[in-house]
Amino acid sequence: MTDGPTPLAATPHPPYVAVIFTSTRTPGDNGYAAMAAAMAELAARQPGYLGVESAREGGGIDVGITVSYWRDEESARAWKQVAAHAVAQRRGRDVWYSDYRVRVATVTRDYGPATSPLG
Repeated sequence: MTDGPTPLAATPHPPYVAVIFTSTRTPGDNGYAAMAAAMAELAARQPGYLGVESAREGGGIDVGITVSYWRDEESARAWKQVAAHAVAQRRGRDVWYSDYRVRVATVTRDYGPATSPLG
């Protein structure tokens, strides 16, 4: 175990909404890192935002997954409509992603080591 903040979002007791974005990146940065950082900061200021978790794996094919958590469907839908986010989505389709999927789910159970039903 390490000291400092955990990379896992501190979500409330369910239910809440998870927006799961999986993607395959195109080669090169092409402004991706700067936009990703800007979108993370902007999302964190939106009403209903609960947190985010993200991971990328290279090794020839750059595959990533980002899960953002929202208080409810309305909050998640409002984030999709934020103008700067819409610009980033367009750039993603045109430049950064060779493929992607967005899945929206309602979280009904949430547990970790201290609360796991397995021990």
